[in-house]
Amino acid sequence: MEDPFDSERASLPRNMIENSMFEEEPDVVDLAKDSTAFPGFPALDPDEVVYEPRSSRLLVRGLGENELDEEEEDYESSARLLGMGFMNRSSARSPSSSPYTRQPSPRSCSCPSARVLVLGVFVLVLLSSLAMVLYFVPGCTFTKDGCPKANSSTPIEPVYPNSSTGEPFPWNEPWLPASVQPVTYDLFLTPNLTSMTFTGRTIISMKINHDTKRIVLHSSDLTITNAAFQVGKDKHDKVKVLEYKPWQQIALSFQEDLKAGQLCVLTLDYKANLSNTYEGFYNSSYNDMTGAKRILAATQFEPQAARKAFPCFDEPAFKATFLIRITREPEYISLSNMPKVKTTTLPSGLVEDEFKKTSVNMSTYLVAFIVANFTSVNTNISNTSVSVYSVPEKREHTHYALETACKLLQFYNKVFDVDYPLEKLDLVAIPDFLAGAMENWGLITFRETSLLVGNQSSPLDKQLIANVVAHELAHQWFGNLVTMRWWNDLWLNEGFATYWQYWSLMTEFPQLDAGDDFLEARFMAMAKDSLNSTHPVSVSPQLTSSEAVSEMFDSITYEKGAALLLMLNSTLPEGQFRKGLIKYLNNYRGCNTVTDDLWNSLTQVQVVSQQDSVSDMMRTWTLEKGFPLVTVNCTGGQVTLKQEPFLLTSDNITDTSRLWHIPVTYVNDSCSYEPSCRQMFVMRNKTATLKVSDSVKWLKLNYMNTGFYIVHYGDEGWNQLRDALMANITVLTPHDRAALIHNIFALSRLGRVSFRQVLNLLKYIAKETETAPLKEALSQLSYIYNLLDKRPGLQLVSRMKTYIFNHFGTVMDSQHWEEEDSVSKQELRSSLLQVACNLGRTNCIDGANALYDEWTTSNHTRLIPGDLQRVVFSVAAQTESGWHTLLEAYSRTTYDSEKRKILQALASTQDARRIAWILSAGLEGGIIQTQELPLVISTVSNGFAGHLFSWNFVKENWDRIIEKFPVGSYSIQSIIKSTTSQFSTQTHLDEVQGFFSSLKQRGAQMRSVQEALETIKLNQHWMDRNLPEIRQWL
Repeated sequence: MEDPFDSERASLPRNMIENSMFEEEPDVVDLAKDSTAFPGFPALDPDEVVYEPRSSRLLVRGLGENELDEEEEDYESSARLLGMGFMNRSSARSPSSSPYTRQPSPRSCSCPSARVLVLGVFVLVLLSSLAMVLYFVPGCTFTKDGCPKANSSTPIEPVYPNSSTGEPFPWNEPWLPASVQPVTYDLFLTPNLTSMTFTGRTIISMKINHDTKRIVLHSSDLTITNAAFQVGKDKHDKVKVLEYKPWQQIALSFQEDLKAGQLCVLTLDYKANLSNTYEGFYNSSYNDMTGAKRILAATQFEPQAARKAFPCFDEPAFKATFLIRITREPEYISLSNMPKVKTTTLPSGLVEDEFKKTSVNMSTYLVAFIVANFTSVNTNISNTSVSVYSVPEKREHTHYALETACKLLQFYNKVFDVDYPLEKLDLVAIPDFLAGAMENWGLITFRETSLLVGNQSSPLDKQLIANVVAHELAHQWFGNLVTMRWWNDLWLNEGFATYWQYWSLMTEFPQLDAGDDFLEARFMAMAKDSLNSTHPVSVSPQLTSSEAVSEMFDSITYEKGAALLLMLNSTLPEGQFRKGLIKYLNNYRGCNTVTDDLWNSLTQVQVVSQQDSVSDMMRTWTLEKGFPLVTVNCTGGQVTLKQEPFLLTSDNITDTSRLWHIPVTYVNDSCSYEPSCRQMFVMRNKTATLKVSDSVKWLKLNYMNTGFYIVHYGDEGWNQLRDALMANITVLTPHDRAALIHNIFALSRLGRVSFRQVLNLLKYIAKETETAPLKEALSQLSYIYNLLDKRPGLQLVSRMKTYIFNHFGTVMDSQHWEEEDSVSKQELRSSLLQVACNLGRTNCIDGANALYDEWTTSNHTRLIPGDLQRVVFSVAAQTESGWHTLLEAYSRTTYDSEKRKILQALASTQDARRIAWILSAGLEGGIIQTQELPLVISTVSNGFAGHLFSWNFVKENWDRIIEKFPVGSYSIQSIIKSTTSQFSTQTHLDEVQGFFSSLKQRGAQMRSVQEALETIKLNQHWMDRNLPEIRQWL
């Protein structure tokens, strides 16, 4: 699924022991199946087996789960400070870190008093009782090596929670039991778009895997009106359904065992309200060209909302087939995953559409259906009917998406060597849709801004559409055909879709310059991954709450996952990566996987003998959070390398225990630009040495930044690289130059280099002409400017502005205001002019005003180039007349990319009354759709007048905000980040901490909150450390 709010465009979107000690712990021990493993342990009812993802930990199931390791705190962060990312949690667990100190023995002793004796006896009795209780608890004696012997006592009966009726609910786990497997769902749905309700019937054919007296599945906010159950050919019997709302589960209990191998049918009738949020089966509305309000109903089930539309086994591993029938009013159409096979007019005048039964097994989160008044364009390619749907008045904006989807479908069919398995592929633009897009199999849903683009739109706008379409089509293989077993391995879906999104565009659409975007995405992932609140790519499977699952949809899962795949592909012999993926897809087609299944498939196709298997190397990257810092020291012809975790912290925490298998690539001054210059070796230990010629003047590590690590060259090494760039800028590729800028700012954040060293490297920037390094330098300096701008009492902002103009003013003024064909040049021009106009550069303001005047006097027929629209509109929005004119244009325009840029301009105002209005309008959801509220808040927060206003708005309206956006969702992550990431004082830290602490179950435990607090601390720490030097420098 796409992340919608990563900057202006939709972002497309374990514990490890040192390598020498690395051992794989056993998988889950299934005591129900193999009680012989622990002969003293009483045999379990097979129904106690939980259908749960495989773990690298040893879990003993039966009466709950006993973890041997501490629960991982998967708090994730997302601020981008100078190259900064996210810190790694390094818990000090050694005895030396204990806060308790043993007191010295007294020199003399005295007889205890009677009171002390009584207290001592009481404590001894209490401890003895506790020891006896612990001994007689069923289970086993846990040791470092696991569970070598079981206690012989009689097990205690499981404790079950009470259902909503007060009766005992027959299950006590957040995961569903593995005793039942759904085979087929027959779904009957009748939405009423007048009353905003729907009724449904779900018929689930299922197979009994183990003898059991219960069936447990998911249901949320559904009122079950009737339930019937059939075993084999027996008659249907009415049954009672119990509900346990905290886990969104319903259950049926039976007096006699259902026997393994039996086939059963459960029929459930129910009713519910169409959701007012953006998940489940929800209602939405939009105004057509006449101003009339139109209603539609659509679905968004990922990650855990299919249960809000129909009772189901709502976990990824419970795959089944689906036959769907939808009853609708005649003026609408309905769509679902499969083609429509029959339409029947009912006596009531309603129409029933029946869709073909799915030809593949699907997870419930991929089911989708829509009832709306849409039109389409379509074509046939590779034996697949491809269609793009939209509201009727935007039909002309669908053609680019259709052409792009067809080209990418052919590309993926060829590169994966597995044809797209369904008969049709629909891409649907929904007017009110929270995510950027959703990969429902055969029925991909999009925001309008992620799918629709006019013929006159800029190549930069088309690049966004191509990115999102490429991402979602890749999911049809990685995610849909082969699905992660549980959400802890979400990266197997999203990391792959992100990787192929960029790779497919670089291959099939080279004119879109997707390589620069991919580089920027990897920098963003490093920003997140260097904070202590980050998490591994593949986390502990003990991930049960909806909030924790939602927070997995972040830059670690998406961009870091993609970065690791790029690094692996760049490391393996040519052809091995693709061969391994084809084997993975064929081996697990229609099934669920864990990360090791991927590594094993890649290892099995090794074409040359290697010291490390793919699994050995990549487990150090996916099971460990963070990434390494490699320090280089050159003495003559000997180069010494040292690795350590790159951990941003304001608490002087160090962590040297983790090691990665790093594929180190490097070039030197004798050959440094072409791919043939690249040399590589794998660094497995804390230090490594390599020999180079004595004549080598400098080394550049991490060629083209394909590795996920940062490099520190030492004072001499940085000076040598700067001198080389000053002498000849083309000695390094543009991506290598951008990486040097990124790395030195990150090292400044870490405290390894002074800010003066950063500025010394930037002396070369006057010679720079390429997009990637210029954008990176400008981004880093702009962030510092914004920190200074928001810090009260500082007089450095105008001086910082002067420095930026001194270094970038010439290239800013050289930008023209006409159409530009090159996407790369459009991206550079947009970034340069956005900063120039924000800082009030006269040439930029005059150029923007001139273009805006032409646009208004021509009644909007004089088109503004797409990459310049936001700049031009933002300048105009600073005046009262310009702001009101743009507000009118916002309500009239049918071009979605233009509409979003107008909205950003409106939110950039520095007028307090208009700031208050636009924030309230975004929350109300009338003129401005509520889906745009995170974008509005982010834009307001960037301005000097709005950053405190937006924070206060979020605090005052938090409960209303989380009614519209689920706690933990990407929208909430975005809101928290944008409103807090520019704070850098103790006062703001205390305020943010106090507010989120008061929320308790309404968001206090979110990883994004921990990220926000870390970010403020790091801002404060960096400012305190560097302000004196900045004052002197400026």
